[in-house]
Amino acid sequence: MTAHAKAALGIAVVIALALAATGCGKQDDKVSDEQAQATQAAFNQELQLWRQQRVAGLTKPDGWTSLVGLHWIEPGAHYIGSSAGNGIELAVGPSHFGMIDLANGRLRFVPEKGVAMTLDGAPLTGETILRADDAPAGPSVITFDEGKGIATVIKRGPRYALRVKHADAETRTGFRGLEYWPASSDWRVTGRFVAHEPGKTLEIANIIGTTDAVPNPGAIEFEREGKTYRIEALDEGAETLFLVFADRTSGHGSYPAGRFLDVPKPGVGGTVLVDFNQSYNPPCAFTPFATCPLPPPENRLDLLVQAGEKTYAHAAP
Repeated sequence: MTAHAKAALGIAVVIALALAATGCGKQDDKVSDEQAQATQAAFNQELQLWRQQRVAGLTKPDGWTSLVGLHWIEPGAHYIGSSAGNGIELAVGPSHFGMIDLANGRLRFVPEKGVAMTLDGAPLTGETILRADDAPAGPSVITFDEGKGIATVIKRGPRYALRVKHADAETRTGFRGLEYWPASSDWRVTGRFVAHEPGKTLEIANIIGTTDAVPNPGAIEFEREGKTYRIEALDEGAETLFLVFADRTSGHGSYPAGRFLDVPKPGVGGTVLVDFNQSYNPPCAFTPFATCPLPPPENRLDLLVQAGEKTYAHAAP
């Protein structure tokens, strides 16, 4: 083979290898694009499902939008009903509902004769002692108006209140839907869980002016634009950690009193997935009859979290 032929053959081999490498590169780019598209599709699907479940929970017959009253119970006996003259006047329900008597932390309820109601699913015909929501078994549940109305007792600090829900609440039947900041997988970050000493609690204030010592097992640290941020996590006994935070969008597109976020408990190595796209408004954004926790000073972020729910268009006063 002549030198010229050898040179031509060498050039041909180089060109062939270059073309093969280009082909492989294009194939790799195609696979990478397909993977990116699949990841984005999975993210969109998961977020859409979460949003659907969120709205379904808010607007179910006994969801947060069904609240119609929060009545503080002073010591002594009080008549309950929707007609004027009752010590506790209901916004909706029987004109005469019954009588509740608070004495030494004990709540006795006497139902009005002839008014159909149930207690924990069974017909209620005589007086009973009601559990509040701090009881291990949860609160006693009284239903009326063929199950559309629900009354329970909650305890906040040393005080008790009668919380009333009704499926026909205007806040439920007139629900206008939620608005969101633009969805972005960029707001789905991997954080690091920093554990506190066992038994640590954090004082959490609420909108009614009381505070509660809530278990605070640790904090979550994450990075954004080269800066490290930290959010104290609360443990309310669920399978997830509970975050109550405010940021620079609070009152500027997001609900002024802060937002909530549920995150998985730490995995291997203490990593935690924090998806700010799933940040949601507290019940107080939809009703004046909730007792929402407020972000502690540690959780007021100097950061624009433009993700998750925006302020509800018809927020509660």
